[in-house]
Amino acid sequence: MRVGCPKEIKNHEYRVGLTPGAVREYIAHGHEVIIETQAGSGIGADDGQYIAAGARIAETAQEVFEKSDMVVKVKEPQPTEWAQLREGQILYTYLHLAPDPEQTKGLLKSGVTAVAYETVTDDRGGLPLLAPMSEVAGRLAIQAGATALQKANGGRGVLLGGVPGVLPGKVAVVGGGVVGLHAARMAVGLGADVTILDRSLARLRQLDDLFSGRVHTRYSTIDALEEEVFAADLVIGAVLIPGAAAPKLVTRDMLTGMKKGAVIVDVAIDQGGCFETSHATTHSDPTYEVDGIVHYCVANMPGAVPVTSAHALNNATLHYGLALADRGLRAIAEDRHLRNGLNIHRGRVTNQPVAEALGYDVTHADAILNVA
Repeated sequence: MRVGCPKEIKNHEYRVGLTPGAVREYIAHGHEVIIETQAGSGIGADDGQYIAAGARIAETAQEVFEKSDMVVKVKEPQPTEWAQLREGQILYTYLHLAPDPEQTKGLLKSGVTAVAYETVTDDRGGLPLLAPMSEVAGRLAIQAGATALQKANGGRGVLLGGVPGVLPGKVAVVGGGVVGLHAARMAVGLGADVTILDRSLARLRQLDDLFSGRVHTRYSTIDALEEEVFAADLVIGAVLIPGAAAPKLVTRDMLTGMKKGAVIVDVAIDQGGCFETSHATTHSDPTYEVDGIVHYCVANMPGAVPVTSAHALNNATLHYGLALADRGLRAIAEDRHLRNGLNIHRGRVTNQPVAEALGYDVTHADAILNVA
């Protein structure tokens, strides 16, 4: 198969869908790889490294899209990109379609077969291709939140770790999954006073054991959520419903009970955000203020640390990517985890939460995958 990787064009997105090391693996499996020139510049990988790995360099993204049987990216295709996709081609990338009706329309019109990293599953019920970026985003959320809390950046002027004689900042982490776990780890490491809220008692028990009492855990009722959000200097939104739009857990009315200059970091913004007042921002203009509360809602947070995140992402995506390149649609038909990753196929929505969020009829992959 001919596998292509264009340069990412989303605002301040420096990651790359294929590292030189990943290219070597595809070449070893007998595939051709086409890389757009300078696609890896954001992680310090020049064209020469890709050539040494066995790739061919394309001068334009158009050439990559025209000549590839499978396109491997990081972020969802932008309008100029989805217009170049076609039927019979596989797109393998993050999509986050539930809050993005225009992208969904574009992909349906193209006829492409789109496999979304964020809905591929594993035998443990996890999301193995989302997990590494959730780890990065969770850790980065505390970094970003701590910076936004500085007075010069519009925040309260609180140091999360405090100093001797002064209490540390209070951090509320809404959601105890991968993002929440890693956000809590970073916040605890800085010396903050951390509370994690979740609706799974089993998960709260795990977190309590893991942190050995260094974090508070609370079952997430409306009362508990309000109390923790009102008391917090920094609130991390870390809620995920796979494939679906994130629930709006913190309403605009709740902002009036928060401390002025407190900071919200909405890591769920790729799925629409879990705060009612959230809207996507970029690394070039990451924050805005609503009712005196600073909002950080960058939709591609891990793009700020591309060397770490691109390699972590490639480590996770390589196995399934090679399966797709080796066996094409048969890989999806034969592997239920890849079938869970299939969001769109030849003009039809194949993911239930996406279909429900956007008002489409769902067509189950088993009914339409023709691999005979």
